[in-house]
Amino acid sequence: MAIEFLTRVSGTPGPGRRSWQVRRLGLLFLLFLSSSVALLAGTVDRKVLLRDVTEIQGVRDNQLVGYGLVIGLSRTGDTQQTFFTVQTLANTLSRMGVQIAPGVVVVKNVAAVFVTATLPAFARPGMKVDVTVSSVGDAKSIQGGVLLLTALRAPNGEVYAEAQGPLVIGGYSEGSAGNSKTVNHPTVGRISEGGTVERDAAVDLSQFKIVSLLLLNSDFTAARDVANVVNKEFGRTIATALDSRRIDVNVADSGEISVPVLIAHIQNLSISFRSPAKVVVNERTGTIVMGGDVRLSPVSVIHGSLTIDVKTTQVVSQPAPFSNTGTTQVVSETKQTVSDGPAQSIQLEEGANVDELIKGLHAIGATSHDIIAILQAIKAAGGLQADLEVI
Repeated sequence: MAIEFLTRVSGTPGPGRRSWQVRRLGLLFLLFLSSSVALLAGTVDRKVLLRDVTEIQGVRDNQLVGYGLVIGLSRTGDTQQTFFTVQTLANTLSRMGVQIAPGVVVVKNVAAVFVTATLPAFARPGMKVDVTVSSVGDAKSIQGGVLLLTALRAPNGEVYAEAQGPLVIGGYSEGSAGNSKTVNHPTVGRISEGGTVERDAAVDLSQFKIVSLLLLNSDFTAARDVANVVNKEFGRTIATALDSRRIDVNVADSGEISVPVLIAHIQNLSISFRSPAKVVVNERTGTIVMGGDVRLSPVSVIHGSLTIDVKTTQVVSQPAPFSNTGTTQVVSETKQTVSDGPAQSIQLEEGANVDELIKGLHAIGATSHDIIAILQAIKAAGGLQADLEVI
């Protein structure tokens, strides 16, 4: 009704009903064409912010690790066989003025652990970070334990944070021997804001003469587009693509008052980005992830199933009735069964996409592990126009 109303108002009625219908069909065709063009443009031209596809060189997180003790466990800690736990406990007590012989200490409420944390960029002394605590001995569970003060070090050996506090774990272990129940991982815990930064790890951005943008995924086209959109935004050439991943931006030529303002300005620009055609398969779990841009050349897939089942059973062999010779013995009996299912096939035309391939493979009853083998064979035959990565 809305289209009919627009036609009658905007157009001048013709001498007959046929001219009115022609105008109406023409308007419908134009509306359909414009909506199709808009839909096509929306699928091809995908805009992403530079903050989502790039990072700043030199601005990154750092990994920290430490070794310590978790105490206060309910007899679920390390056993006597984990000798380094007792040695660590003895050293800790020695620093507090208590001298003990490690060989005579028997405790089950202590566990040796490694503590890991991520030091964020621009971390300042006094900032809080989350830490993860993982048992390294034979403790059954560290539930309810408290981490003693532990130094967290960077790869250079310097202490950048200290961690301490009660643990929170996402599992439990109850019972003993054959009557026990374990959920998730009771030997790994977390302390929210349990670490305190002790050393300044911030990067001085005021010393930057060049801001280097690094693409998260290497792509020459994307690197060129990033440089072009930055130069267009500032009205002069301040960005240069050095390779498929790095784009350098000259700070002095940008005219911004500071490096943080320049980075904020650049990160909020957008480019048209197309993901590379790639197929990632995980043979251990049978997981397959394929991008929507993956295309196939004309290919025929024949999939059959050949099953050979060999079973060996133990049977009792006895002599014939009323026989004076022979003895009763246990012998092995082997049975072999062979079944060969009919071969099934699918055919894909030029330019077939991922959806068509998956539907065809499901139609012939292929499992996820079958699909992985089929994809590898298609790639070897040159029919898969994408990068195949097996992890």
